[in-house]
Amino acid sequence: MALTLEQKQQVVAEVSEVAANAYSAVAAEYHGIGVAKLTKLREQAREKGVVLKVVKNTLAKRAFEGTNFESMSDRMTGPLLLAFSMEDLGSAARVVFEFSKENKALETKLVSVGGEVYGPEELERVSKLPTRDEAISILMATMNAPVTKLVQTMNAVPGKFVRTVAAIKDAKEAA
Repeated sequence: MALTLEQKQQVVAEVSEVAANAYSAVAAEYHGIGVAKLTKLREQAREKGVVLKVVKNTLAKRAFEGTNFESMSDRMTGPLLLAFSMEDLGSAARVVFEFSKENKALETKLVSVGGEVYGPEELERVSKLPTRDEAISILMATMNAPVTKLVQTMNAVPGKFVRTVAAIKDAKEAA
């Protein structure tokens, strides 16, 4: 069933809004995956804050105009599933990467982060990017380390002094 002009405009507006707010995107060819598996993929994506869209490439190219994903437009060919990360950089890549392990028919074509387009070989690397909470945890641990080391060093001096005095006391008592 062909879409009317109004429906096409609505699809373009919807995808454009999602793309404008997304951190990263993954385009994957889904040819050969059944409806049940795609439904499972959509459920997994929803849980991770990822928006999945299946739209014609011509409509997606129009929707990407003026967004960070505009550079993907010239490389989009074939039936593509678009996954957009709405919460952190790697969530779409994680969902697609994990799903493609079980379903070899889902073939990644493009990965886009920060306006740069990468090939499918970068999917695993992007999927390993830390989540927001993990990044904050790493930052806090890094900021906490020097202070912790300073306190440990400052406590070591009086501790060593006390142990030295105790050793001298024990030596005098033994003599």
